[in-house]
Amino acid sequence: MSLPDTTALLLVAVLAVVTLLLVWLSLSMAAAEAAVGRVTRASLNNLIFEVQTDTETSRFTRLKKIAKIHTVQRLIADRFATAGSCAFFRIACNVLDGVLVSSIASLFGAVLWEQLLAGLVFALIVAVVSILVRPRSAGASKPVDIMLGRARLVSFAVAITPFARVGGHQTSKRRGRESELSDDEELEKIQHEQGRAAIDRLVESNDFDPEVSEMLRNVLTLSDTLTREIMVPRTDMICIEHDASLEDLLKLCTRSGFSRVPVIGEDVDDLVGIVYLKDAVRATAFNPAAGTRSVETICRQPMLVPESKPVDDLFHEMQRTRQHVAMVVDEYGGIAGLVTIEDTLEQIVGELEDEHDRTQRSEPERIGERTWRMPARTPIADLEEIFEVDIDEDDVDTVYGLLTKLLGRVPIVGMSAMTRGLQLTAVDSAGRRKKVSTVLVEPAGEANGETAGEHREEEAKTSSSSESSDASRREKPSNSGSRGDGGRSSDKRSSSKHGTDKHSDDAAQ
Repeated sequence: MSLPDTTALLLVAVLAVVTLLLVWLSLSMAAAEAAVGRVTRASLNNLIFEVQTDTETSRFTRLKKIAKIHTVQRLIADRFATAGSCAFFRIACNVLDGVLVSSIASLFGAVLWEQLLAGLVFALIVAVVSILVRPRSAGASKPVDIMLGRARLVSFAVAITPFARVGGHQTSKRRGRESELSDDEELEKIQHEQGRAAIDRLVESNDFDPEVSEMLRNVLTLSDTLTREIMVPRTDMICIEHDASLEDLLKLCTRSGFSRVPVIGEDVDDLVGIVYLKDAVRATAFNPAAGTRSVETICRQPMLVPESKPVDDLFHEMQRTRQHVAMVVDEYGGIAGLVTIEDTLEQIVGELEDEHDRTQRSEPERIGERTWRMPARTPIADLEEIFEVDIDEDDVDTVYGLLTKLLGRVPIVGMSAMTRGLQLTAVDSAGRRKKVSTVLVEPAGEANGETAGEHREEEAKTSSSSESSDASRREKPSNSGSRGDGGRSSDKRSSSKHGTDKHSDDAAQ
């Protein structure tokens, strides 16, 4: 060794310190490389607002923090170039570590193969330390803090690696051609995919309840689900006209099971507002004479949302405005349907039912000599086979669809119609949307008799339903005019005609 011992030891100490510094720099760059891809502009803007409104810190400290945030904003403006610079520095530091250790070994008089072995062993040690420390995990879990703490270091790495910007620009252009999403939207999409993958791993390891994992998956898909996918379409809505009385409203709510009903003018697109059952009860409970007032006097302003609104944004807006029901508007300004806050919750937890909801039967049930109780989804072919009749209806496939076509509106409990000598009566509803679930079918001749009347009274469970059913039986199936005493005004004002054009009158939830 040509150098004095003291000088050699001092040089070894300096090289060792530089080597350890390079190891720390490599780990820091790995953390910054992971963090730069997860920092969003929105999070930095929110952080600036928090710093500016922080009255407990001095003005100098606030300005210093804001300057760091601005530095990070410039770095993520071209996040691909910044990540490339961090990757270059990380690799360069790992290479220099091995070279410096080999140099230290040569100062102690080691032969060539010993120098190479020392460099290799040290590189393996650094790799093990990287696995144990997991700098990328830290960068992914706290990206904003990591970038703020290493803003100057990353800025220096970007400044001395201008060639990384060329590769970053090319990557940005290629990704821009492949996707129309913005930088932050692309980042959010990646994070959602990573979240789904993490949930799948937890389920596969049997460390998670499958039902809980399903709810978590549903939460992640809320932003991808649009309001039009969960709304009640206008063809399934039940409405009431603006000049109907509060008494008509009470009857309609009793028969349909709904407590919030849209109020319309000439058609569904002529929306007046939303009327609440509790408002009608409050107005008439101690003043029976108020039952003659029109529903327009108590209707509320409707909440209007576009059908393209993501479900998570819809849920938060309904929470903020304390609204439980909203009308969905299409791109032309017409009413596309209706959505409730329960519809958004069902996207997470599944179907919601209360103690009043009944389980829908799956098979037709014979309750009389020629009287059958059929689920709404019973195929028309089964109806034809049971009663040995030929029902030539090509545009409907179920008993519910047949009753809807005959009535010309969405049926509710108590409504009935005749076809091919058969009387079809809606007698039961199920589910939170109170959709007709059971239809009573019997020959029309027997339906006018005492036995059939008893069956309908037993199924409908209310006298108003029986009166409406009797009144409907006296009316032609295709007629949508006035009915009997039990539901004349309510049925007339809440009725709607089916149609495919934009201004057709449909019923709403």
